[in-house]
Amino acid sequence: MAMRPSIPVWDVPTRIFHWLLALCFLGAYLLAERDEWRLVHATLGFTAGALVVFRIAWGWIGTRHARFSSFAFRPREVIGYLHSLMRGQVQHYTGHNPAGSWAIYAMLALVLGTAASGYAYINDIGGHFVEEVHELLGNATLAIVIIHVMGVIVSSYRHRENLIGSMITGYKSGSADEAIHKPHRTLGFALIAAVLAFWANVFGVRDALIGDAVLAHERGGETSDEVLENH
Repeated sequence: MAMRPSIPVWDVPTRIFHWLLALCFLGAYLLAERDEWRLVHATLGFTAGALVVFRIAWGWIGTRHARFSSFAFRPREVIGYLHSLMRGQVQHYTGHNPAGSWAIYAMLALVLGTAASGYAYINDIGGHFVEEVHELLGNATLAIVIIHVMGVIVSSYRHRENLIGSMITGYKSGSADEAIHKPHRTLGFALIAAVLAFWANVFGVRDALIGDAVLAHERGGETSDEVLENH
């Protein structure tokens, strides 16, 4: 079979979403049982939920291979793809393949549910039941992530194509008419900036902005400048 050219397939926002979501979920999951890291766990979880909301919107208005319409496969197509994968006679898909598409839908739904149940639990809504639901959804998400990673590895081997690398560079093999025309770098960098701004607000900027007021209260009304002058 003739080699197909490498073309731009994944836009910048899609790639940044993918890796940020992986980072946030993995971090939140690993810190779930550490009470001293509860704020970090919650922040990463809320970030993951917000990223999913962005991805849902981008699935309607994004570039061609990021849109849900490009990977809305029926169950029969998913089963057929899995059978072909096992036989080694796999049909190539420039965007998401049928099995990968269902894994994506499952992950989006599970991450959103995990974030929502975490928010409810933190705000004392639903009590122990919500806590159990939150843990169940988190474990289900991990299971889907593992299946997804295994699928990527198998598909990469069968297709002789580095699918992990393509989600870094944005390039995959395909015909020229399937290429995207705009990488949307500005939106991608704006997504990173929004996440970093949220993290900075949670972990630093807020304290920096109200530091004088807190310090003045603790020192009986002195401002930080007055404290430095008197000590």
